[in-house]
Amino acid sequence: MQSAQGVSVNTPDGGDVSYGDPLLVTLRAAIAQDLHPYLQRIDVDGEYPEAFMRQVGTQGGFKQGTSTEFGGTGRGIGWTIRVVEEIAKECLSTGFITWCQTVCAWYVQNGESQYLKEQVLPKIITGEILAGTGLSNPMKHFAGIENIRITAQRCQEGYILNGGIPWVSNIKSEHYFAVVARCIEDESYIMAVVPGNLPGLSLGGGGHFIALEGSSTLSCKFRNTFVPSHYILASPCNEFIANIRAGFILTQTGFGLGLISSCVELMKRTNDAKGHVNCFLDDQAEDIENDLHRAQHDVYALADELGCGEQVVRSDIIKDVIQARIIASELSLRAAQALMLHAGASGYLLHSIYERKLRESYFVAIVTPALKHLKKMLHEMQVRQ
Repeated sequence: MQSAQGVSVNTPDGGDVSYGDPLLVTLRAAIAQDLHPYLQRIDVDGEYPEAFMRQVGTQGGFKQGTSTEFGGTGRGIGWTIRVVEEIAKECLSTGFITWCQTVCAWYVQNGESQYLKEQVLPKIITGEILAGTGLSNPMKHFAGIENIRITAQRCQEGYILNGGIPWVSNIKSEHYFAVVARCIEDESYIMAVVPGNLPGLSLGGGGHFIALEGSSTLSCKFRNTFVPSHYILASPCNEFIANIRAGFILTQTGFGLGLISSCVELMKRTNDAKGHVNCFLDDQAEDIENDLHRAQHDVYALADELGCGEQVVRSDIIKDVIQARIIASELSLRAAQALMLHAGASGYLLHSIYERKLRESYFVAIVTPALKHLKKMLHEMQVRQ
């Protein structure tokens, strides 16, 4: 089969039966027709691929990790990962915001707000409502890396929020996103999913990035912003965040696995003309492909354990999830570097696919939880044993 780049594509993990699934077949057609032609506009001009995102929603791409009780397919987050992976092969920026969309749905379906479950979640998983995540600062806070930036004060029928966070992806004024705040009365924490057009909430430019320009990443400032109680997912939210953390981290492997897969295929493509000299490089396409297949096998197995979040899982699964995410980061860096070396001088061309893959690989290793964050968490788990 040919991808949108004209690169031959093998089954994702050397024989995964899911490769020919109707959802993925339909998704690949949409990627070729409605995403590939706009890659430069997304990556260079920062154009947000809203029409494509809506299309993924109508095709069912956002429904996979949501249980049938809330309108999802109930197939589990393994299928969420496969959807993100497929999109990230072509465009990591769009794969990343697909993850943002699906992880926000993950929060809502596992939260306490019936209003969000009944009125907002069905629209998120169909793409009618687009949604971000907003948990970079809280995830770092609970790992002892930085302080919570938002405060909350209880009031009648809700909370008043103040503070700001610099970068939240996949948000606009009509989108929803998650926020965690510290209650000033008792130092507890609350988590909510809110619309971007709340009075007192302002969205601003998040800066220019070397990659992910089309991800609609903005800063958020709360100034005496009233958040009604029906938007609250958990209060206090410490245990809730611990419960959703495994799904949050594991689904991120999707955009890493997709990037690695595309690097492998592009390395094979360069060998058509340069194989006689590329064969002297340490990392060959087959080497990275074998490691990719092992990583996919482990990730899909962990995803099967997590399901849609409604099942009881073993207490130590988070350690394996963190290790899988570390592998996705390190293998992304290795694959993108190997691709650049295989491409040679062609990789120096501005806006070439090779330099884009290199830029994207650093995002996989830096986005929260970053590689250093993950290794800190793993180290602390090992010390406690």
